[in-house]
Amino acid sequence: MSILTSPRGKVEVVYCRRTESQDIYCIQNLIRKFTQKLFGRLNIICLLEKANLAITLYNDKEEIMAQATFLDYPNWNVAKQDDWVSLFWELDSDIPCTPLNTLFMHLFVAVDEYSVGCCKEIIQTVFKAVPELHFIFLIVPSYMSLGSTLITVFDQVGNIPSLTYDEDFAVYICHRHSHYPQLHIRKARVEDHDDLMPIFMHQDTILKATYGEYFLAELIEAQDKENHAVVCEVEGVAVGFMSVCSRVNMQLLHECFDLVLFHGFCVPHPDDVLELPQELSVQGSQDAELRSSSQDSQKIVEEPQEPITPEGRERESIQDLGNLGQVRDTEDTNYYVSNMSSTSISLPEETNYFRPIYMGASSAFCIQLFCIDEKHEARSLDFMDFVFSLFPDKNFCLISLPHLTPEFALIQNFVKIVPFKNCTVEQDLYVFHRAGLLKTINIRLANLSDTSGVENLISTLMLNKSILEDLKQYNEARRDPDGTALQAFVADVAEQIVGIAVIRNEMDIEYIRSHYNIEDFIYFSHHQHEEHGHLYHFALNPIFRHYTKFFLKEILRLGFKSCLYYPIYPASREGKFQSSYAHSLTSALHYLVPVRPRRQIVYPLEKLGINAPSKAVSKELLSYALNHTNRKLTLEPKITVNARIVVVGASSVGISFLETLVFCSHLKFSNLTLISTHGLPGKKLLDTEQRKFLASDHCFNDKDHALMSLCSWVNVVVGRMTAIDRAAKYVVVSQKEIVLYDHLILCTGQQYQVPCPTGADISQHLTNREIPNSSKRRYTGKVPCNHFILNDEEDCLKALTWIRNNSIITEGNVIVYGDTIDTYTTVETLLNLGVRGSCIHFVQPPPTSTITCINNYSVESAVEDALQAAGVTIYREALLAQWNEGENPDPIHSACFTTPTKPFKLTCSIFFSFCEKNVDYETFKALNDACLVYDGRLVIDANFHTNDIAIRAAGSLTKFSNRYYSNEWTHSSFSSKEVGFQLAAAMLNLFDPTLEPVTEPPADLDQLIPMYKGAKIQGGILPGSYHYLHIAKPAILTPLEVQMAQPDFGSEVVTGNAKNGNYFRIHVNKYKMVETITCLSKEAFPTSNYICLFGQHEQVLNNLCARYEDNMITDLYSFFTEPWCIALFHDRFIDLRKELRQILTSKEEENLPSIEQLARQIEDEEINLKEKPRKYLKRVFQETIYKKLVEKSILDYLQYNHYHLPMYAWPGII
Repeated sequence: MSILTSPRGKVEVVYCRRTESQDIYCIQNLIRKFTQKLFGRLNIICLLEKANLAITLYNDKEEIMAQATFLDYPNWNVAKQDDWVSLFWELDSDIPCTPLNTLFMHLFVAVDEYSVGCCKEIIQTVFKAVPELHFIFLIVPSYMSLGSTLITVFDQVGNIPSLTYDEDFAVYICHRHSHYPQLHIRKARVEDHDDLMPIFMHQDTILKATYGEYFLAELIEAQDKENHAVVCEVEGVAVGFMSVCSRVNMQLLHECFDLVLFHGFCVPHPDDVLELPQELSVQGSQDAELRSSSQDSQKIVEEPQEPITPEGRERESIQDLGNLGQVRDTEDTNYYVSNMSSTSISLPEETNYFRPIYMGASSAFCIQLFCIDEKHEARSLDFMDFVFSLFPDKNFCLISLPHLTPEFALIQNFVKIVPFKNCTVEQDLYVFHRAGLLKTINIRLANLSDTSGVENLISTLMLNKSILEDLKQYNEARRDPDGTALQAFVADVAEQIVGIAVIRNEMDIEYIRSHYNIEDFIYFSHHQHEEHGHLYHFALNPIFRHYTKFFLKEILRLGFKSCLYYPIYPASREGKFQSSYAHSLTSALHYLVPVRPRRQIVYPLEKLGINAPSKAVSKELLSYALNHTNRKLTLEPKITVNARIVVVGASSVGISFLETLVFCSHLKFSNLTLISTHGLPGKKLLDTEQRKFLASDHCFNDKDHALMSLCSWVNVVVGRMTAIDRAAKYVVVSQKEIVLYDHLILCTGQQYQVPCPTGADISQHLTNREIPNSSKRRYTGKVPCNHFILNDEEDCLKALTWIRNNSIITEGNVIVYGDTIDTYTTVETLLNLGVRGSCIHFVQPPPTSTITCINNYSVESAVEDALQAAGVTIYREALLAQWNEGENPDPIHSACFTTPTKPFKLTCSIFFSFCEKNVDYETFKALNDACLVYDGRLVIDANFHTNDIAIRAAGSLTKFSNRYYSNEWTHSSFSSKEVGFQLAAAMLNLFDPTLEPVTEPPADLDQLIPMYKGAKIQGGILPGSYHYLHIAKPAILTPLEVQMAQPDFGSEVVTGNAKNGNYFRIHVNKYKMVETITCLSKEAFPTSNYICLFGQHEQVLNNLCARYEDNMITDLYSFFTEPWCIALFHDRFIDLRKELRQILTSKEEENLPSIEQLARQIEDEEINLKEKPRKYLKRVFQETIYKKLVEKSILDYLQYNHYHLPMYAWPGII
């Protein structure tokens, strides 16, 4: 915030932010003829799309006061964008401009009255935002004067010719030191105390309370050879302080942090033990793989082997970087297989990792205390040059911080060190290398002489051959063998290679546009096809990691690209490097943004014929997660969140929660951890099977997991939560490992449990009525080896393997016990595997509710007929009495059941149990022992909080507190995906400064539980090979017959017959909205399409009810494959609906209220009508501007999305 005063004395308070797309209209209104003469006639949208930095000033009324746009190459075409440096050096060799420290102003507009103040404010903001920036150039026609505004900040340097114009152009320069100068650093003096204390007290009062009022003066006085205190000053006033010390507890650091990459911060010594003894090397390699977290394993880092010389000359300072070690193989390995359970952090019996032994002297000093005034925080790095000069024999500067400390400007230049798994230090460790101060980093196209330097940089990468082959291909042909343009870039410092990157032209850009929400980040139409690049390799010495964004920016500039894409393919389950699509490890991943995948329409290609989308859009490629950067993002900071967020349970709720956090593009969550029994889902364990054992809630499938690649962002701990220590804030996993947390998210859900036999002796001919209720008893014996409870794909794979290894398909007797929908899908899977129906016994326990799992008599009848036709025997209201007649149940040879009439006994080869789901006992015990309130379920409030503020919970594990008087409503009533999203939204308020502060709800609303609107879905393949789908609104379950008997039920549209396998039912409520969809078909159908029908008005579905009543619809399956309805399935159709509603609710004509206001006036009888209200509203709509606006909006939507919707015609294409 700044206060500007106009020449006439008027005052405006202005604020600064990045330019947004909605600013374009106001920017265009601020452009004058003089502006066009200075900067040329510009396409503002295109300019902002290609700008590296665009700044907008606005006032309290949100009015745009000024805007400036900056790029990293000159305007007016005075030089090529990849070759301007030499031109400006020739112009004035005293100005050491480089791509790192230079930007060019391509546009400046402002409100005339405040233009001078706005200009200075923007310039100062730019220098604050880009600490490396020293020069801003302005190029205008030589015959033009700058005017009264720009001349206040720019000075003329000289004239240069243009490549395309006959006239010369004047070059003006703006220096950093005139607006936001580098800080003067010096040794601290006692008299600085009074200047510094207000800064300390503003940020923290703990030091004063702990060490006394004059702790700072005492610290300054205590300086010696090992301890130094320095300050930065502005105009003679100290505005920042840093205390450094050369005494570092190296032993503690070696025990707690993985420092092998930096040679333990020690000088190399001949007696160093850096590798395991030969006999232990195998065990050690396994431990090394377990050591790295999924985030830091993707950073290219190098191990120092020799010290950096302390001399100030850059060549001497950089000469040994080539010997700073290379990338460990385990880093490369984890990257590719991190989405496989084998690479998750497992819990081995041996937890003692090999620790290198360093005998050399310490080469590090540490920052003990640091503070700086907020106005000058962006210049924090100015301290480093001076403090390194105080320790000429040290190469590393260390700082440790509480992990909840918000990331500040200084720490953004440091590298975070990976802690060991058993680290007990409660702080994060960061390191900065002396050579990181060098500003002479140069990015350029590679040449043949760089090969040896690149080889040295990447020599220990497992995929180094791929990089070297691409580099060789570039040097020889500049193209791939298939003709795709190829470019290789190197980063060099003092003629030594410290980084390598390889890109190709992105050839599948239409596929990317149609399958990913890339338009969240760019206006696609303003980027040429050849401006899209595909990042294949990126490796950068960690000493220069803070230059990663600069490296990416230079790749875009030198490569004439505006966008870069980096895909992450799922690893092959058969082996670590089976996939031919495997890319090289990239250390730039966390400087890219993940791009959300788009939901795809399932097209009826045969019906569409030539009107189907192009193959570039509809082709099926191997699914991958897409990451992206562009010119606008190269100077866009990310907010790092170091809070340890631990999610327990890989349920749909937990995955949705993690997905929401990961795809927050402006936030970087560096400490996300998932604790799960089998790691992340989505391993495609059963991808060769035509049937799935378990029904689906259609929240996530294997393809969705591949498109998210959560393994790239989330640490995975494989195991069960067995205890929670709330005081120490850690979770115990599998009774031996601990995982520390700041925020614990419990999403374990409910699982099928091993049933507890009643123990009834069937020889006494007991009935169910004579047996005590044992439904609450827990089975505590050994689980038989041929007893299976299926809760996830891993369990299903184990069961399938057991079936095939024990000849069950040909001769086994199978018992399926339960009455959930999973029992039906399991029976169908067994039949599909080849198990004879006569060998399958479907035993249903006594129902606990009058509502069946399918709740539709037509569907249930068809399925039961299919079971009988297959020869499956069904037993109803049967209670499990005994296994093996009470003898040792392992393995199960027989099972006895009681019924309301007479008991029976079945022989058994394999037993599937699908009894009622419940909370796992180990989870319950962990919650109960931690004194979390548990009342049949874990109790939460409306904001997901348990009775511990640091622990939140969601999903079927939970219930709402009794104070809400809504025990019938739980998270189980809602869509798991939506619950997970809402949980993440509640958490984001803690971390995202861009969100509006959450206001406390009124007291009466605080007593209400949240109600979510997303559809509740279940589906699967039922016996008879029926494909089943049921979509319904969240509701308290009631029998279908009872629902239909209600006076406000609405109507239903039903075509086909369940037994014929073409049943389609749509329930339309009294408001004419689609509320329920049920499908049962012998043929597979496009489930994702039908899910889009939920919540639509029946008139949007081409007047569904009217057509049905007129007998015009005989088959809904065919009806929804007609070309007219394809737009309904489009992922952006909901945006069109919102836009149309906005048109109808906004007042578009001065003398006429909006359509919505008219409707309300009619409802309130404020208007006397001579015609029916519907007819009146229709006439007003057609006679006013609203009809044209709606038509234009729809046509614009169809034209913009024509690549997905080519089957629609619009004016101009016929």
